[in-house]
Amino acid sequence: MSLQSEFARIAATDGRAALVTVISGSEIGAKLLVRADGSREGSLGSDELDRAGLSAAEELLWAERSETREYGETLLFVDVVAPAPRLVVFGAVDYSAALCRLARAAGWRSYVCDPRSQFVTPERFPDADEVIVAWPEEAFARLGGIDRATYIAVLTHDPKLDDAALSIALQSDAAYVGAMGSRRAQAQRRERLLAAGLDEALLERVAAPIGLDLGAVSPEETALSIMSEVVAVRNGRDGGRLSQSAGRIHEVGA
Repeated sequence: MSLQSEFARIAATDGRAALVTVISGSEIGAKLLVRADGSREGSLGSDELDRAGLSAAEELLWAERSETREYGETLLFVDVVAPAPRLVVFGAVDYSAALCRLARAAGWRSYVCDPRSQFVTPERFPDADEVIVAWPEEAFARLGGIDRATYIAVLTHDPKLDDAALSIALQSDAAYVGAMGSRRAQAQRRERLLAAGLDEALLERVAAPIGLDLGAVSPEETALSIMSEVVAVRNGRDGGRLSQSAGRIHEVGA
């Protein structure tokens, strides 16, 4: 199977990979395929170019965008395919249902996790890709672990569930970890997690209170606030108003 065909197969099965191609230079058409696990096939024609191509691929695989990159006299095109981003929501609450609706509309995959079987049902969360009746450790295991394209929202207000989910999430490669609660609740949660032995530096990763400052009140508005922050983080933005921004509205990589 050619590298192009293997790349197409990975894309068709919702996999993650980057295909680096020389589009200008002495080795036009040479290809290097890089998978999410770091394995690779092919060559761009030299060890130096292979290292450059691998570095660009590993960066863009998780940024989830395709770009051209210039190395001396050689121009590379890094073509990236990836599954839809994944939002893992802890807590079978009304906010979670609204958040799943928005996630689906935005093209994200969402998963609702809660150990309370009477609350976490497919009927209550029809827009979730899956509902998982389990404590956080088992829930993450059933989801295949946490990678750099996983975004986590903890919405339960239950210290037993909140703390267990955050303890795992903050020590993972998750791209985003947010938690709901008042500032007082956040301070109490922080003290509990520190007492449980979590490193203080890791706690700085928590987006808490979760979401952007939209003045949200209803579950739907709150879900919009959370989803807006998640999308901003994914795109490397701070979520400010476009009318007050001097940069590009849309980034164009290639």
